[in-house]
Amino acid sequence: MSPHETALGPVARAGAGLAKRPSISFEFSPPKGPKSEESLWEAIRRLEPLNPAFVSVTYGAGGSTRERTHATVKRILQETALRPAAHLTCVDASRAEVDQVVRDYRAAGVRHIVALRGDPAGGIGAAYAPHPAGYRNAADLVAGIKRIADLEVSVSAYPEKHPESASVSADIDMLAAKVDAGASRAITQFFFENDVYFRYLDRVRARGIDIPIVPGILPVQNFKTTAGFARRAGAAVPAWLAQRFEGLDEDPATRKLIAAAVAAEQVLDLVKRGVSDFHFYTMNRADLVFAICHLLGLRPPAKAKTKAKAEAA
Repeated sequence: MSPHETALGPVARAGAGLAKRPSISFEFSPPKGPKSEESLWEAIRRLEPLNPAFVSVTYGAGGSTRERTHATVKRILQETALRPAAHLTCVDASRAEVDQVVRDYRAAGVRHIVALRGDPAGGIGAAYAPHPAGYRNAADLVAGIKRIADLEVSVSAYPEKHPESASVSADIDMLAAKVDAGASRAITQFFFENDVYFRYLDRVRARGIDIPIVPGILPVQNFKTTAGFARRAGAAVPAWLAQRFEGLDEDPATRKLIAAAVAAEQVLDLVKRGVSDFHFYTMNRADLVFAICHLLGLRPPAKAKTKAKAEAA
């Protein structure tokens, strides 16, 4: 019996049954200009018919994308049937400022917040210091949100530990504090080795944390960019993954095919091992994510497909 084939079985451990329709969610980033806004909304329209549980919209360090995040969230509420989850951080902001953002979101119709401490304004690797009048960390932020309104709150989890944490155990202690403060779901940093996720899940459950730990999946749109991002985020890039993309720097068509195969292998292995909740980091692109969801058995309604064909004609 493998470490993950316990008496309870992988389905009980992962919190999902194979017969259950996969639950998916997507992460988008606010656009930087007209061209990126067009790309973002192409992705949103493409993925909307898959009926995700929610879509999250990121929030830059120190609230640097605050207005663009708010505008994107409000447009999603006004123009789609999607349920937006707005990211919120506490970097370089007072409690009063953060609390007002929460109230603004609630007034706009947002009922779900992804609460994060956030990266230092100087970027990953810079020293973090709480605002003198601000929330100390993500657990403190979750508690503040829950004091203002009974909103759903998701938080982050780090199977390979946050770059600033002393150990995975320290990360899990922080996750426990976020759960105690009112978080009802954790979404993981992306990872490429599924055993990393299951080892982490074992430790989380042993700690007594029973909320869903949703794996964050990052389809590799560009290997060099992803590898650099992974180094900064503390996520390992296995040698086999680098070998898959070797020699394809000038061959985007083949890179895309390899990326689809890699992501499909990862997700289908997770499904085989009992996982049915997935959060996709879309990078504001729909094609790879849509293909993976298709492999999961998710299809747009017939009416939506007909409409898409008509618009393409």
